[in-house]
Amino acid sequence: MNKLPLAGIDQPITRIGLGCMGMSEFYGAPSSEADAHGVMARAVELGINFFDTADMYGSGHNERLIGSFLKGRRDDVIIATKGAIRREADGSRGGIDTSPDYVRQACEASLQRLGVDAIDLYYMHRLDGVTPIEDTMEALAGLVADGKIRAIGLSEVSAATLKRAHAVHPVAALQSEYSLTTRDPENGVLQACADLGTAFVAYSPLGRGILAGAVTRDTVFEPGDVRATPFFPRFTGEALQANVALADRVADIAAELGATTGQVALAWLLSKPGVVPIPGTRRISRLEENAGALSLSLSADQIAALEAAIPPDAIQGDRYGEGGMQALGR
Repeated sequence: MNKLPLAGIDQPITRIGLGCMGMSEFYGAPSSEADAHGVMARAVELGINFFDTADMYGSGHNERLIGSFLKGRRDDVIIATKGAIRREADGSRGGIDTSPDYVRQACEASLQRLGVDAIDLYYMHRLDGVTPIEDTMEALAGLVADGKIRAIGLSEVSAATLKRAHAVHPVAALQSEYSLTTRDPENGVLQACADLGTAFVAYSPLGRGILAGAVTRDTVFEPGDVRATPFFPRFTGEALQANVALADRVADIAAELGATTGQVALAWLLSKPGVVPIPGTRRISRLEENAGALSLSLSADQIAALEAAIPPDAIQGDRYGEGGMQALGR
């Protein structure tokens, strides 16, 4: 299986990872432990070794879920988790904190929930906009020196911030939203990653379901699915209708290739050097479909056709609703 080395981690990661967030929160009812472990086990069988989580997913539930799966098979999985978004006991968000003290505190809590001696890749989920990135990176570098984490990652930062951070300690990976429906990283961030040798990890690589055929014009989201809220304007009213129509263009290209829409959308990302998509799923069938993208090779003409089908400015609606990125931290 296609793999990519990450600075600081002995074992390379697979070019497609498994996003575990939805097993605990945000896309409806959480998975049972048995179902979640079934998906994880099948991922390992398929050769996928890169699992992504965060301390705020389910207020720690997602890390504990992965931790219980890891017992007896730690060497099979490279764990990436994230800290910096505080969650209160009732699940509400308590803001962003990337101060050195909180970085160390959050890391220790994640280690306990995961039940591991060291986290392979530890990201700052967002930045608080107050703590200088240099101070945060110094704290993270200290965790590397202490053997608590093996590699450092950042999420949703600019090229300039990445370069400042990398000057303190190598940044192994930068995670941001990237797909045919979200092309923001092409504005300098991907190039900065290439220049620094930083992997780019693409979350929501299937446009939160639009590019997987999981969201249609008639979709009724189940209770607890955040896509039904104003937090995600792309999934409401006329915006949803327009965006599904764009995905239909990708479906037409996929049909010509004998592949699914999701596989083609992932193959497009895989055609970008150093990009690792981490599609999330709670279903083994969808996991197997996603893994099939690794065997799909797109020609230059097919890549151009996909990019023409959904130009960078074609998608309707912002990624997040008003104040969304500010609420998450930047």
